Amino acid sequence: MKLTAGLIASVIALSFGTMSHAAELPDRIKKAGKIVVATMPNYAPITFKDPATNKLTGFDIDLGEALAKELGVGIEWQEIAFAQMIPSLQTGRVDIALAGMSDLPARREIVDFVDYMKSGAQFYTSPAMAATIKTPEDLCGKKVGASRSTNWPRQIGEWSQANCVARGKRAVEAIGTEGSADARTQLKTQRLDAAVQGNETLPYFQSQEPNSYVLIGEAFTVSLSGIPVLKTETQLRDAIKEGLERLQQKGIYDEIVKKYGLQANKLTPITINQGKD
Repeated sequence: MKLTAGLIASVIALSFGTMSHAAELPDRIKKAGKIVVATMPNYAPITFKDPATNKLTGFDIDLGEALAKELGVGIEWQEIAFAQMIPSLQTGRVDIALAGMSDLPARREIVDFVDYMKSGAQFYTSPAMAATIKTPEDLCGKKVGASRSTNWPRQIGEWSQANCVARGKRAVEAIGTEGSADARTQLKTQRLDAAVQGNETLPYFQSQEPNSYVLIGEAFTVSLSGIPVLKTETQLRDAIKEGLERLQQKGIYDEIVKKYGLQANKLTPITINQGKD
């Protein structure tokens, strides 16, 4: 059977198009045949371990697997403490991180962020307190906890200044906790009146602990989560961005968003370094 010139050209173009996915990556990653990714599985439903199998799962894990496939390479996950993720990029231990890391200007002194998800600080309380705390304004004068390793305590203070103090009401008392789990524990024991956590995680905890948490209003901030890439790795950064864009075009990104109930956290389009303090 003879192939026409046009058909031959189409086959060649298709072959190069398929190969271009891996060709976009830096040579060291292409040669290794894999991309090495840092994560810390303590941030359900973004990245955590399935209690039944002890395997990594979550939005970031599924997204990372799909991204690697789109780029034509395998993926190797490394569990690394959050504070060590950017240093691990600097030492070359990992290529990128997928851990719901906030794109913050201070972090961009070292890395660029490929932003792929949005989140927001969300007030919530316990059923026992919900009768008296029905709206965010009811938090004026109350104790509200949030992980001190985040910028939420500062944002609580800013919200209080604008919505409580400026209106002649008592300020919210922002309490820094050891982490979000500690804030939830203190809320249950009524050491706190309310707490703050990312709106991407609260629906998961509500499903795992029914009748334990009550949301108060809507998220009062918007922040972007991104994949950090060393500033010297512009080729890798651009390959990651283009790969995510293709996943959105194919509908794969939306499928993963829906799987984890994160429709409110979908980010379109994919951006670079657009996070704010």
